[in-house]
Amino acid sequence: MANYHISKNKESGKWNIQKESAERSSGSADTQKQAEKIAKQFASNSGGGEVRIHGLDGKIRDSDTVAPGNDPRDIKDKKH
Repeated sequence: MANYHISKNKESGKWNIQKESAERSSGSADTQKQAEKIAKQFASNSGGGEVRIHGLDGKIRDSDTVAPGNDPRDIKDKKH
């Protein structure tokens, strides 16, 4: 399982996709929505995990569990 973070790169203007604990970006996209889709595919390919989406202020604004990840909450995500 692998967790990924999506955050805006202020220099390039793109949305970075970074695996948790990695030093370098795993990829980037022009829009946050594209970055989220790519990060979810990366997480799925590695056996599931969490995709954490950071707002422009750098704080986590949303988090999605990618199957077969272990979501501790028993709540259905109605945003995605």
